Amino acid sequence: MESNFLKLLGEFTAGDPMREGVLWTNLSRREISRRLAEMGSPASRHTVRKLLKKHGLGQRKARKKKSLGNHPDRDAQFQNIAKLKAAYQNAGDPVISMDTKKKELIGNFAREGHTYTQTQVDTLDHDFPSAGEGKVIPHGLYDLARNEGYVHLNTSHDTSEFCCDSVAHGWQQHGCTHYPNARRLLLLCDGGGSNASNRHVFKEALQKLADRLGLDIRIAHYPPYCSKHNPIEHRLFPHITRACRGVVFHSLTIAKQFMEKAKTNTGLNVTVDILTGVYATGKKCATDFLKTMTIAFDDYLPRWNYRAIPKDY
Repeated sequence: MESNFLKLLGEFTAGDPMREGVLWTNLSRREISRRLAEMGSPASRHTVRKLLKKHGLGQRKARKKKSLGNHPDRDAQFQNIAKLKAAYQNAGDPVISMDTKKKELIGNFAREGHTYTQTQVDTLDHDFPSAGEGKVIPHGLYDLARNEGYVHLNTSHDTSEFCCDSVAHGWQQHGCTHYPNARRLLLLCDGGGSNASNRHVFKEALQKLADRLGLDIRIAHYPPYCSKHNPIEHRLFPHITRACRGVVFHSLTIAKQFMEKAKTNTGLNVTVDILTGVYATGKKCATDFLKTMTIAFDDYLPRWNYRAIPKDY
């Protein structure tokens, strides 16, 4: 039996050319059992499981662990972010992690996950955006010291202006109350999207935000391919996803209600608000912005570390 088993696996087994001894088969235990019977070696699925285990073949799922790239300044920026976080937190100043969560269709569309219901829930069999009422764009802020999340929903576009309006709303509704004496703010974010490190339009919106709030706003971007290390990615967003699992977002209000239910055993508190502004894409910064801006770039890794200083600071 074992010789037929090995012969069968030899025909349906692939390997990793970069890692000797890493093999996998696309056959299920039921299929292996059936094929062995056809070869004259009947074996139950239980026996097949033992044979697979004996030869080091177990059921596994591919893990997203390999980085797409490794920037030469990766470790240096992580060390710099750690120092900035410690300095701000020791001084009692806010450290906020921000990012935009995955966009969701609004309408009668199926979403991944299960819910307890009294009747069957039927949704559209195709996720055509034209059959819905647009998309909800959740922009999130996570306060590291207070373990609080502030999510702002919009149905327009994920732009730098929306990003900065989200920060402004979060500060005016919560930040200025929790940090009444703060004159500076540290924002941690990745380097793409609405807060891209190489976009002047984001820096212009950031400058307006600093003037609007009267705060010295420091930005620290995570290096390329490292956005998963941004605290909001594992301290806020997964819990919001879990709270909304299987729920049909028939309206923006329903999305808000369920996102606010996100909780953890460590006391995470989430507040969700709707921003009704309309944000246009394709905007360009003012022609004289580079001459008049008060963005101060650090001497150390300036492309990822800089401050927006209010003009009347």
